[in-house]
Amino acid sequence: MNYKLNKFPPILQIGDVLISSDILTEKFCCDLEKCKGICCVEGDAGAPVTIDEIGEIEQVLDTVWGDMSASAQAVVDRQGVAYTDEEGDLVTSIVNGKDCVFTCYAQGDIEGLPKGCCLCALEKAYRAGLTSWCKPASCALYPIRAKVFNGGMVGLNYNRWAICRDAVAKGEELGMAVYQFLKEPLTKRFGKEWYDELCQVAENILTES
Repeated sequence: MNYKLNKFPPILQIGDVLISSDILTEKFCCDLEKCKGICCVEGDAGAPVTIDEIGEIEQVLDTVWGDMSASAQAVVDRQGVAYTDEEGDLVTSIVNGKDCVFTCYAQGDIEGLPKGCCLCALEKAYRAGLTSWCKPASCALYPIRAKVFNGGMVGLNYNRWAICRDAVAKGEELGMAVYQFLKEPLTKRFGKEWYDELCQVAENILTES
């Protein structure tokens, strides 16, 4: 097995991916019954997106337009689906300094989600079979944040946020680590072989500790 572990800071490497070791040890599992998807409407910037993802969003915009609020539609009309934030990163456009423009709300009949729970209009359309693209990778991978470095190396960090305390509590209750909760998006992003190796590395590290 080809991986490296640096103890200070605790970073491991699998292939061309650097991974913060707390992704393997910290517990996490979204609890929508309690948080109602608040991560879609909190924060001071939109979700990180790539140029390619902006293109994907623009292609499905007409399909999701009706699920967006009038305020969100006005923002998109004015500045587009994305903008460059204060740190120089491309992010989805937001309303009133916080809400993602693609936020909509469950009416109590969408996959059993609690009424009033925040939804992503992009993902809603995808799950309804109306589009073939779901949502930005940064959303699918949260609470992991990914950064691509020069040369193609990717860094993965666990982003701690106070509003996700219920997800931490549920993860601890279930004994589910961050990487286990994100099995599907991690596999989609890096491949099954890579994810299987990540699981083996996690098992080895926990056995050794």
